[in-house]
Amino acid sequence: MAKIMIIGAYGKTAQLLTEKLLQETDDELILFLRNAQRLNKYTDNSRIQLVDGDVLNTDMLAQSMQNATIIYSNLGGVDLDDQIQSVIKAMQQTDKNRFVYISSLGAHHEVPGKYGEWNEQAIAAYLPGFRKSAKLVSNSGMKYTEIRPAWLTDNDEVNYETTQLNEPFKGTEVSRKSVADFAFKVITHPETHVNESVGLNKPNTDGDKPSWM
Repeated sequence: MAKIMIIGAYGKTAQLLTEKLLQETDDELILFLRNAQRLNKYTDNSRIQLVDGDVLNTDMLAQSMQNATIIYSNLGGVDLDDQIQSVIKAMQQTDKNRFVYISSLGAHHEVPGKYGEWNEQAIAAYLPGFRKSAKLVSNSGMKYTEIRPAWLTDNDEVNYETTQLNEPFKGTEVSRKSVADFAFKVITHPETHVNESVGLNKPNTDGDKPSWM
């Protein structure tokens, strides 16, 4: 039985992952988030520890992950690199080594053609943080898996394909359920996808931008 820490646990994908872990494993979970009362539905769940905290408070983060075996980050925002730096420091303080985290398509300039150009403009404010975070993680010495999803949908489906960092990114969209499924597979089989950056997309969704744009 593992003890998994989910940072940014109120995110939609994080909540899907939490439910999947509860339903399909006997693992225990540490859910770290601001305003933890938003997940009060888990207050009486003996397998869950709710932690109300700020990820930039490295000492508190480290204290919270003391008993974790795997760290999963669902963090985002324009200051993602600062947040990820705090996670890395906390993991180093507590001798944690297995890290799975959500990044973004475009974090490595890997999205080709007009879609790549459109994506660069659409998330221009966020890409520097994703790119700095990727460098921080790859240089940390940890065993990591970077997940780079296409534009996210709330479609009730698990349907995705993967690309590696040395391959052009494919497709324009993917469901959060698909991202949670891939994260679940890595977390429950942590010997897989070590030190890989994996792109996720729904097959046959190529185009110049997501279908709803």
